[in-house]
Amino acid sequence: MIFISILTLIVAKALPLLNKQISSIHFTRIASIIFIYTGAITFNCLYIQSIGSGIGIYSGLFHITQISQLIEIFLFIIGGLILIGWPQVLPLNPINKNISDLTSATNFGASLAEANEDSNQARVENYSTDYSIIVLFSILGSSLLISSFDLISLYLSIELQSFGLYVLSTLYRDSESSTSAGLKYFLLGGLSSCLILLGSGLIYSYTGVTNFESLYILNSISDMDQQYVIQGLSLGLIIIFVGFLFKIAAAPLHNWSPDVYDGTPTIVTTWLTIVPKISILILLLELQSQIGIIGGIKTKILSSTGYLTNVESIPLQIDGIASLSNTISASLVGLPVLKTLLLISSILSLIIGSLLGLAQIRIKRLLAYSTISHIGFLLLALAINTEQSIDSFLFYLIQYTITNLNIFLIILALTYLIYAREKDKIGSIKDIRYISELKGLFFSNPLLSLSLSICLFSMAGIPPLIGFFSKQFVLYSALQNGYYFISLIAIIMSVISASYYLKIVKVLHTSEDNAIEDNKAYLETAPQIKIFNNLGLLNLTQSKYTLTNTHSFLISSLTLIILLFFIKPSIILNSTQLLSLSLFYI
Repeated sequence: MIFISILTLIVAKALPLLNKQISSIHFTRIASIIFIYTGAITFNCLYIQSIGSGIGIYSGLFHITQISQLIEIFLFIIGGLILIGWPQVLPLNPINKNISDLTSATNFGASLAEANEDSNQARVENYSTDYSIIVLFSILGSSLLISSFDLISLYLSIELQSFGLYVLSTLYRDSESSTSAGLKYFLLGGLSSCLILLGSGLIYSYTGVTNFESLYILNSISDMDQQYVIQGLSLGLIIIFVGFLFKIAAAPLHNWSPDVYDGTPTIVTTWLTIVPKISILILLLELQSQIGIIGGIKTKILSSTGYLTNVESIPLQIDGIASLSNTISASLVGLPVLKTLLLISSILSLIIGSLLGLAQIRIKRLLAYSTISHIGFLLLALAINTEQSIDSFLFYLIQYTITNLNIFLIILALTYLIYAREKDKIGSIKDIRYISELKGLFFSNPLLSLSLSICLFSMAGIPPLIGFFSKQFVLYSALQNGYYFISLIAIIMSVISASYYLKIVKVLHTSEDNAIEDNKAYLETAPQIKIFNNLGLLNLTQSKYTLTNTHSFLISSLTLIILLFFIKPSIILNSTQLLSLSLFYI
């Protein structure tokens, strides 16, 4: 469905007649409807009894499971909701940039005509419909990545997803910060893709196969004389995991994310922090769960007599004990090293995301470090690799997506409402960059401020919000499996991270800032600008963007889910529990 929609939109954009009649708003709404309709079709195709342990398609390149199907539905719905918050009108920079020239021009009529021409030209240049198709390409790559079951399809899917993200990060071509962020994201994203390709090449060179099922079998049954195959497989998997940890901005591979998130427009930052992380984390869940079940003490070794022997049952009183010890360590290297890698990255993400976030004054950089901290909780649950931890992992991923989406939608809404604060850049592109810009917004818009406060409290883990239960489940599963030290670090870092969430709440509820009234008074007293306002060229009282009813309804619905989750928690909890059990017992 997504692929057919991409072809249809490309044809619609290529035809001049349709391209002139369909505006960017229409393209955005069409893409949003495509996502929701595709999610409905995917749900209609979900037959749990028929799927069982999974269905291979396209000669085994992709593998459809219950988790992949349900996560695809969730991904399509989230993608459609993000597009609802996309700005409806893009800036008209030339007219605002040349206001001083127009007011001082001798020929006012000619200058006014020139301004109108510049305005129309800016509208043509800035009204870009390309991003709708790019978003569809990105979501197609994410959907394919979730179902990938081969190293070839894995690499092609991650590249299809990443190329769309590179273009989206440089969507606003006139913005120097957006271009710089997009270039940095492209270069470092290419480096992580090279790591994934290197790991895939190592696995193929040692094993001669690329299908995941074949790799799982090789990891579970090994010839004692071919232990180097397991070593090569383990090394390749480690490099692939490092590449994916780089893409989800897990510490210590996180340095790119605060700069990229701060430089890109807010709506693009929303996409970057949610969609690629869902698909990559679900893929890591597939690899880690399968390797965890098959590897370790369940690994079997093919002895010289031709019999399968458990590692635990091999007698030590045999000849060649050193050789056997090396073989056993080689067979067990896959699971412990991957688990150690995830645990180290989890600890560093918790510490770095919590401590460095304290020093941030830019709101999107602070949210970037907040995301790194939450990645630490997700990796902790993923590394434990039990039924309970996978349940908490899926639940944490769902609540993180809902809460993070609502935060960015509220920030976009607040951006529309405080747009008139800029005196010299009326109509230019404006994102909320500093936390201080939120000062006193509770007095001008209490509902949005309260919604943002609820979301921030949820991210901090304040009961009885949904964020509290997600952290509780992860910490409980960690304590149940003996990870006391990491659990203690997670609790301490969670308390520390709550301080910078509370800092935003404090700024929201401080005394009202008089910048808006001063700005309006200045604009109303300036005679030249008053002329442009009367002519309809400038809007001094409200934003060029519009806060739609759908946007408002979406914010209120997500806020109620976050606030009232404890009243009816069984819907999400039962779903995640069934999915986690399906990984281990089907």
